[in-house]
Order: sequence, then C-alpha cells, then structure tokens
Amino acid sequence: MQTLDVISVNLWHILVSLLNLVILFFLFKKFLFKPVKKMVADREAAVNSKYEAAKEAEAKAKENEEKWNETLKEAGIKADGIIKNATDIAKSRAEGIIRDADIKADGIVEAAKKEAELERLKATDGIKREIVDVSAAIAEKMLEREVNTEDHRAMIDSFINSIDEKGNN
Repeated sequence: MQTLDVISVNLWHILVSLLNLVILFFLFKKFLFKPVKKMVADREAAVNSKYEAAKEAEAKAKENEEKWNETLKEAGIKADGIIKNATDIAKSRAEGIIRDADIKADGIVEAAKKEAELERLKATDGIKREIVDVSAAIAEKMLEREVNTEDHRAMIDSFINSIDEKGNN
C-alpha cells in the first residue's frame, strides 16, 4: 500500500500549498508587483514628459523657423530697398555729372564761338587795313603824289562798309 500513499490526495498538503500560494501572491504583490508597477508608471511619466518636451521643442523650432523666415523676408525687403536707393542715388549722380558735362560743353562751345567771332572780326579788321594800305599805295603810285592817308582811309572804309552792308543784307 505504499504506492497508494504516493498517489493519494492529502488534504493538508493541498491546504498548505494553497496557503503557501496565497502568501506568495501577497508577498509578490507587496514587494514585487507594486514597485514594478510604480517603476513602470514612473518610466511612462518620464517618457511622456520627454514626448511633451519634444513637442514643445518642435513647436518652438517651428516658431523660430517662422521668425527666421520673416526676418529673412524683411532682410530681403531691406536689401531691395537699399539696392533701389543706391541705384537711385547713382542715377541722380550720373544725371548730375551729365548735366554738369553738358553745361561745361555748352560753355566751351560758346567760348569757342566767341573766340571764332573775335578772330573773324580781327581778320576782317586786318583785311580792311591791308586793303586800305594797298589801296593807298596803289592810289599814290597812280597819282604819283602823296595822298593824305587819313582821307584815303576814310574813303576806303566807307566803301568797304557799303560793301558789307550790301553783302550782309
């Protein structure tokens, strides 16, 4: 009958095993389950806080990107304004330089015209004197006598002036 004792069901063994199981359950629950549950909750909270921090950092990065883009646009607008202003200043300076050059060129042309007119008048005067002198010499030889130069010059001048008046009209 010994074999039966090995196979037989012992109620005390079952109760002790169940009590052992319950005690182990409470011990595991108290010392293992609660700390593990607390550690998992802490980890979950840490992960969630890191996700929140990442979301905040992403939002801040987007905000900074928008500010940067806005600053870039403003800088582009300012650069365009500076370029336009510099272009306008350069154009106005160029126009001033051209205007000054035109004024100087007109002055040079006017001075050249006056000088040419003065030279023409000098040449005309010289030619008149030459004609008077030649005429006086010719008339003197023709008359073989001394003609009064002043009378002769006045006569030739009136003759030349009458030619000028006829030629200019």
